[in-house]
Amino acid sequence: MWTVIKFDRKKFEFLKKDFEKFFGKDIKIYVPKLFFQKCKKNKIVIKEFNLLGDYLFCFHDKFKNPQIIKSLKFTRGLKYFLNGSTDSQDEINKFIKKCKDSEDKNGYLTQNFFDVCANSNYEFTSGPFAEKIFRIIDLQKNKINILLGNIKIKINKKKFLFRPV
Repeated sequence: MWTVIKFDRKKFEFLKKDFEKFFGKDIKIYVPKLFFQKCKKNKIVIKEFNLLGDYLFCFHDKFKNPQIIKSLKFTRGLKYFLNGSTDSQDEINKFIKKCKDSEDKNGYLTQNFFDVCANSNYEFTSGPFAEKIFRIIDLQKNKINILLGNIKIKINKKKFLFRPV
């Protein structure tokens, strides 16, 4: 059973070790991540960003027992277990599958994860156009026609990361 956990980022390694001691090696911890490259002052800055912030997914069969969750309440690095995980197993499985399907070879989410709509404004988060706002004119399979200021450009959907504004 999957459960959603809020954790302390500084103590994440302690949390992993303590869970592995308690459950063994068959526990699964999943944190969807994004990879950014930005240009700041003519230098490329590389950042890794957790999509869910301070939340992660954790899978083990013993999470079905509420007493196990209560006994883990004071684990180092754990803030709390999110309530309602037992009722939302289908949605959690669908979300994790969507994340896994849109990961690249390094385990980072690609632009395929996000739903893109025509005639909407977006902001580049990577590449030479980082932090520039644009409007999507036309969507194709791997190409997007955008309007950046007054200039029409065709870009490859997989090479740039962008987010809705």
